[in-house]
Amino acid sequence: MDVEEIADELYGLKPGEFTAARDAYVAQARQAKDAAVAKAIAALRRPALAAWAANQLARQQPDETARFLELGETLREAHRTLDGERLRAAARQQHQLVGALARTAAVLAAEAGQPVSDTVLHEIEQTLHAVLARTDVAEQWSKGRLVKVPEAAVDFAAIAPDEVPARPVPAKPFAPKQERAGAGERRLRDLQRARVVAEEAEAEVGRFERELDEARDALEAAAGGAEEEVGRVRRLEHELQEARTAKSAAEAITAEAGTAVKAAERAVREARRAAEQATRAVQRLEHQAEP
Repeated sequence: MDVEEIADELYGLKPGEFTAARDAYVAQARQAKDAAVAKAIAALRRPALAAWAANQLARQQPDETARFLELGETLREAHRTLDGERLRAAARQQHQLVGALARTAAVLAAEAGQPVSDTVLHEIEQTLHAVLARTDVAEQWSKGRLVKVPEAAVDFAAIAPDEVPARPVPAKPFAPKQERAGAGERRLRDLQRARVVAEEAEAEVGRFERELDEARDALEAAAGGAEEEVGRVRRLEHELQEARTAKSAAEAITAEAGTAVKAAERAVREARRAAEQATRAVQRLEHQAEP
């Protein structure tokens, strides 16, 4: 039994057909006493509806998929190099393509007998934004094997065409050594506080992700009849986005504070060396002054 071929077949099925087909293959592998294959197949997870719909787009529209993956490479490269012109051009393509491709995925899903709601359509768009932003998501999507909706992109994937990162502001000259030493202690405290905030934000993101996954599973099980679950999903998505934004901000503060602390620590070491040299000079003078 070829695990890759089986996985490719399973992720082409509708979500409701996935589990039974997977378990049947697991049973075949166990009957053949192939424990490794049985374990590998059992580890395959049923895709969320939005992930499945996005997978169908990658499977059935190879030309569009290739162009979209190239756009992702262009966006990531432009963002790394802060190439404003390329970033604006790619961002315009992004906003034109994501909506169009999400609607195409919805049409393909409906043609397969699995229509999607507006909430799921939004999740497909979120998935496509993540494809542009993250190479790991792009790789899984290109194979048509995404399992769940990736977390919302919080950096360049959501950038508007007229928004371009500003050039970094030149750093100010270092203050005198004594001032830098004091500033270093303050920045160290700021760094510690920022790390605590980042850890709390990380924990909050994890909690919201777990709740959101549970809500999505409940929503799919209800087969479109649970309006209360739809509202809960939307609320959790909003709260999760806010938590991720807070996490991203905290991480940026932590990185900036860490850089400042390193500079301040160097200044403290230099100040200490200067103080030690001055002390030795005073001792020499005192020794020379003795009768």
